[in-house]
Amino acid sequence: MKTFPMFLQMSGRRVVIVGGGEQAAQKTRLILKTEAIVEIWAPTLDPELSGLAVTGRITHQTGPITPDTFSDTALVFIASGCPGIDIALHALAKEGGATVNVVDQPQLCDAITPSIVDRDPVVVAIGTEGTAPVLARQIKTKLEEALEPRLGDLAALAGRMRGAAAASLGPRARRDLWHWVFNDTPRQLFTSGAARDAAKMIKTAIKTGEFEASIGGSVSLVGAGPGAKDLITLRGVQRLQEADVIYYDRLLDPEILELARRDAERVYVGKAPGCHSLPQEKITQTLVAAAKRGQRVVRLKCGDPGVFGRSTEETDALKASDIPFEIVPGVTAACAAAASIGQSLTERGKVDTLVLTTGHRQDGFTVPDPIKDIKPGTCVALYMAVGAAPQIVAHLETCHPDVPFDVEVVAKAQRKGQIVLNCSLGDLAHTLKVHNIMGEAMLFVRWSFGVQTSNGAIPRAFATV
Repeated sequence: MKTFPMFLQMSGRRVVIVGGGEQAAQKTRLILKTEAIVEIWAPTLDPELSGLAVTGRITHQTGPITPDTFSDTALVFIASGCPGIDIALHALAKEGGATVNVVDQPQLCDAITPSIVDRDPVVVAIGTEGTAPVLARQIKTKLEEALEPRLGDLAALAGRMRGAAAASLGPRARRDLWHWVFNDTPRQLFTSGAARDAAKMIKTAIKTGEFEASIGGSVSLVGAGPGAKDLITLRGVQRLQEADVIYYDRLLDPEILELARRDAERVYVGKAPGCHSLPQEKITQTLVAAAKRGQRVVRLKCGDPGVFGRSTEETDALKASDIPFEIVPGVTAACAAAASIGQSLTERGKVDTLVLTTGHRQDGFTVPDPIKDIKPGTCVALYMAVGAAPQIVAHLETCHPDVPFDVEVVAKAQRKGQIVLNCSLGDLAHTLKVHNIMGEAMLFVRWSFGVQTSNGAIPRAFATV
C-alpha cells in the first residue's frame, strides 16, 4: 500500500480549509459530519459557506495567511480554485507542520479523502490511492445498499450498553450476546423501525443472561480448500471469525489464519503425510475437551473435510459427547487441481463417471480397485497417490500395453509456485522424483469413450499430481 488507512480523532481539533468556493464547500460538508472546529480562510464566501458562518457552525477568517495559520491542526484542506495559489499555500502549510490535502493535486497530498459510507458511528472508507475514483464510488454504492440506514443507531446503542454487558456477563457470553444482537432479532427489529423493542430486548438479555444464542461449546469442521486464501467459502470465513480456538493442519497459505479473530487461539496439529504432529485420536480428544469448556472450535482442514479428511472419526466422537457440530464444505483437491490446468472432470460424450479414491490406505500405498477395473467413460481421481505411482504405472502398462496414456503433472495446484509438467506414463515415477513432488498430490486417470488405436477403442488417460 502507498497509503495507510486510519481514522483520526477529530473532536475539538482544528481543521483549516482555505478557499471560499464550491471546492471548499464540498470539504466543509464532509468535515462538519465530525466534531472538529472548522475554520474557513478566504476573502469571500459563497452563499452556502456564508450561511454556515452566520449560524456559527464554521469560523470565517480573512486575515493574512502565514505558516502559523496551519499550526496545531488535525487537517488542512487547500481549495482556492487556482492551482498556482494552491501550490504556494501548500508550502506555507507544510512549513507550519500540517497534514495537507490539496484538491485535485494528489502529488501534494499527505492525506487523500476516501469515499465514505456513513452510518455514524459505523463508518466505511473506500480508497483507491487516487487511481480509480469511479470504482470507489461504485463500491460505495453497493455498500450503501447493503448496510441498512439505521445500522449506526444499533451500533451506538451497543456502545452505550457495553459497560453493562461487561459487568453482567463473562467474555464468552458477551461475544454470544453481540453476535445475537447484530445477526438476529435485535437487528431485524431496528431495520423494521422497532428500535424501542430492540433496545428493551437487549437490556433484558444483559440483565438475565438469557437470549436466543447458544452459549455452549460447538465444533465446526471447516474446509480450507486447496490452500489459497481466496478459495475458502464465505461460511468458512465467518466460522473463523467466530472461533475461540482453531486447530489447523499443514495450511498451504498461512494468510488463511489472518481471516480469524485476532484473539482466537491457534493450535497447529500437523497432519503432514506420514509425519503427524498429533495422532488423530489425540486431535479428536482435544476437540471434544475444548467444546466441553464452552469454546467455539474450528477444525480447519485442507480441501473438503468430507473427502479423505478423516472427519468421520471426529464427528463420531462429537456425537458420542453430545457436542453440536457442523461440517463446512471446501473446494476439494480434485476440483482444484483439474481447474488449475483448465480441465473438466467430466465431459459429455467422453467421460460420464467420476470416481474419488485414494492410493494410500491404512496398510500402505496400493493400486486402488477403480484403477484395476477402469472402464471407458470414467475419470478416477486418486488422492495421496504419489507413493503408489510406480505400482499404478506397472498395472496400467501390464493390463493395457497398447494404450498411449497421456500424463500431466500439476504440483501446488491453485497456489503460488504451481508446477505443470507433461510426461509419458512410463516416465511418471521418474518425473515425480526429479521434480521432488511429494505427498501434496492428485492423480487423475481418465478413459474417454471413443478413443481409437489400431487395436480399436482404448483408454486415453491423463494424470495430475
